Amino acid sequence: MVDMEGERILIPERMIVSPADGVFRAISNNGDLIGESVDVDEVIGYVETVGQSIPVTSPFHGVVHGLIAHSGERLRRHEPVAWLRVVSA
Repeated sequence: MVDMEGERILIPERMIVSPADGVFRAISNNGDLIGESVDVDEVIGYVETVGQSIPVTSPFHGVVHGLIAHSGERLRRHEPVAWLRVVSA
């Protein structure tokens, strides 16, 4: 197998994205999640759609470095909600 340029690059930042179109509601107020550790499948908020509330979960284990979406903001599916730095296993 040929060793390709860039195979060993580690990009520690990841995005948490909206699972659906709707209005975002964070579980904490005013960016309280910033600096907090989150686990895989941990809920950081909800997207409210017509008749349902869909959880926004982290697909990664890491530390939240910023919230991109604010409570009450309308989101589209796959739009960024937060970014985090992943923690190595």
